Amino acid sequence: MKNPFRKSVPEQEVIPSKKGGLGTFGGVFTPSILTILGVIMYLRFGWVVGNVGLIGTLLIVTLSTAITFLTGLSIAAIATDQRVRIGGAYYMISRSLGIESGGAIGIPLYIAQALSVALYTVGFAESIVGVFPALDFKIVGLVTTIGVAVLAIISAKAAIRAQYFIMFGIALSLLSLLFGSPIEQSNIEMWGAAERHSEPFWTVFAVFFPAVTGIMAGVNMSGDLENPAESIPKGTFAAIGVGYLIYMVLPIILANRADALTLIEDPLIMRKMSYWGDAILIGVWGATLSSAVGSILGAPRVLQALARDGVLPRWLRWLGRGDGEDDSPRIGTVITLLVALTAVYFGNLNIIAPILTMFFLTTYGVLNITAGIERLLQSPSFRPKFKVHWSFSLLGALGCISVMLLINALATGIAFLFVIVIFIWLQRRELESTWGDVRRGIWMAITRAGLMRMSVETEAKTWRPHPLVLSGAPTKRFHLIEFASSITHNRGILTISTVLTTDNISPERQQDMEEKIREFLSKRSIQGLVRVTTAASAFEGGKKLVDSYGLGALVPNTVILGDSENKEYIDEYCGMITHFHRQKRNVIVVHDNKEKGYGDKEIIDIWWGGLRGNGGLMMLLAYLLQSSRPWWDAKVRIKMVVDNQAAAESAQQNLTEIIQKIRIGAEAQVLVSEGKSFTQILHESSGDADLVFMGMAVPDENFSSYYESLQKRLKNLPTTIMVLAAEEISFGEVLMQEDTFQQE
Repeated sequence: MKNPFRKSVPEQEVIPSKKGGLGTFGGVFTPSILTILGVIMYLRFGWVVGNVGLIGTLLIVTLSTAITFLTGLSIAAIATDQRVRIGGAYYMISRSLGIESGGAIGIPLYIAQALSVALYTVGFAESIVGVFPALDFKIVGLVTTIGVAVLAIISAKAAIRAQYFIMFGIALSLLSLLFGSPIEQSNIEMWGAAERHSEPFWTVFAVFFPAVTGIMAGVNMSGDLENPAESIPKGTFAAIGVGYLIYMVLPIILANRADALTLIEDPLIMRKMSYWGDAILIGVWGATLSSAVGSILGAPRVLQALARDGVLPRWLRWLGRGDGEDDSPRIGTVITLLVALTAVYFGNLNIIAPILTMFFLTTYGVLNITAGIERLLQSPSFRPKFKVHWSFSLLGALGCISVMLLINALATGIAFLFVIVIFIWLQRRELESTWGDVRRGIWMAITRAGLMRMSVETEAKTWRPHPLVLSGAPTKRFHLIEFASSITHNRGILTISTVLTTDNISPERQQDMEEKIREFLSKRSIQGLVRVTTAASAFEGGKKLVDSYGLGALVPNTVILGDSENKEYIDEYCGMITHFHRQKRNVIVVHDNKEKGYGDKEIIDIWWGGLRGNGGLMMLLAYLLQSSRPWWDAKVRIKMVVDNQAAAESAQQNLTEIIQKIRIGAEAQVLVSEGKSFTQILHESSGDADLVFMGMAVPDENFSSYYESLQKRLKNLPTTIMVLAAEEISFGEVLMQEDTFQQE
């Protein structure tokens, strides 16, 4: 249902691709592979090999890369289905799962990338100060952070070119290691050091896994790519492949040149076994700087996309501004710089580092879910050139979640909680995007599955009212809608219908009227469907709706309408009720007391003649009404009239027993007529009620006369609900959940 107060979010402005935009190698492969070959490779990979040995390391590398590869498949599928603009992963998720899901991932992703800049520059500063102790750690960190930010502000191309030099330094360090020599005589230890000196397999796996998650560094450059649909898949898979090759060769080299204990105890073991040891330092510095550059390039672009899509509050929309021909987010880069500088100066980043890792892994997991759902639904609009079976994507998502729990269950919980809070916040803001998303497809699939499994025959255990309200103009007969909403509890399917008796109403005009009625209902927090139809008369339109409205076995089982006071149309009105009854629809006629309305909503009277038919349905409706918010805990009085006192005692006992069994908390009242007419007893006994339930006779050839006499009986009574049960179901069974009680 469309909410009139929802804020419409426009699609991002299309920035035409320009010649000279970033290509596959510069835009995706370079930042991705440099982030993959990061600090873990230099300072922690020897520790990995020492703990789990050669075979264990190869297993960890293969398993980790497999999860990353599955994520890469999902990214490739999404990237080849749509033009991926600014925002990378955020853009992909928001255009599939909706702006709330995209924002719930995008905001933590930005925070993680912004603080990652600080993490990497702090790591660089620690390494520099370790070699040059005279330098001040904090100053080195601040200067380095400013330097990478200035490089990003100049242009993305300049930052990527700088990474080419970094890549050269890393390549030099790897060559130096390759041509190095053993530092001691040792045998290859297939399963690592002895158990008392080593960590468990999954602990080591958790330490290594973040090393292979750098593919998002290239995806984040989506808005700067000349051809994202080609560059993202090629660059991503190339980075995964090269990273896997290097990580499979390195453990063989390390295991041949030092024993397991040495690899565990010395973080800079690579420096000692390399041909030129200082080349390893160059590699460490290059790895930290390249990762910092990748983060300072990616974070502002996510921030820019969040601002342009309206995910950020209106007063922060200026963060979506882009500068220059390449639409560079320079303002966003400055904001990211300030965040990173603050973190470098004040923060103990080791505390929050695990949570940042969880934010990245959550992003990868949701990307897998996105691609899996799109493929599983087989929507005609999802036509990727790179096709991936949905099972691979969902397997990747399961892998990401498993790894998150293995790495740090507490940090995983905190990250999930943060994402959920943002999602709820965005939902409450009621943002409405101008692009479609996969959520409608999900609901369509669920609805279809449910409809196909629904039985035409109604079961007593699962029965609830699905009202069709013949309200006419909702503003004039809102009491009908109010009553229907109170008995559905937002569980049954409520439909508000209007019949137009004018022939020259266009379909567009009908749709406009339906939209206005939806807005009317939304303002009053009423959930319901709307149907506007045309007919020669209101009575023919009502019949038409009951005959044709619904889908498969899911049709309205109860028709709610107002009483007709126009004597000229009484025959047509009663004919319509008769038609509803023949179509096996329960009929509820609301005889409204215009002065009192529903009164104080404290007392409900039921004039009862047994659990069969009308009696059971009236009891059930009163129970539903009593458990609704407007009528919460109202007093229900079930009334019967008998001829004498002897009959009254027996009836009182039977009625009390039935009420106890059906558990509706009602009060039994048996009245002795003492020569009074039923009409007189009715007015005397129910004059203080706020709502009265009465049954109607089954329509016959004299139904119009009967109905007119009924109207006279109800004159000056509180608002009265006249009930006519028609479904082939015992409402006594609905109440008792056992064999039907026969009428007393």
